[in-house]
Amino acid sequence: MRIKIVGIYVDDQEKALRFYSQVLGFTKKADFSNGGYRWLTVTSPEAPDGPELQLEANTNPAARAYQEARFKQSQPAAMFFVDDVQSEYDRLEGLGVKFTMPVTKVTGSTIAMLDDTCGNLIQITALDRR
Repeated sequence: MRIKIVGIYVDDQEKALRFYSQVLGFTKKADFSNGGYRWLTVTSPEAPDGPELQLEANTNPAARAYQEARFKQSQPAAMFFVDDVQSEYDRLEGLGVKFTMPVTKVTGSTIAMLDDTCGNLIQITALDRR
């Protein structure tokens, strides 16, 4: 058993695709529509056949309420791992990304939290190396 696809709700799939690909650097993996439904995923260019992140429209009222509640509670919708949080923070801040938590040392890792502009908070993390 392995994880292949994990989804997050977004308020605008096209805007999400731009942010996750042009800003965060992910690569579009799947993009097809059936009627009013759009299946859209991105993946890391470092692992193109690895796990995919589905950017799912929050058109369902329950999905929208869940997404909004997590955001209001400062709970990340996803956590992405990087080698160096400070370098990634500096790169993304230079691209105009809004951070809701600066680079912070916590037990066992360093983290920062950003607003993906699509209704989610995303945590970037680097584990301490021993």
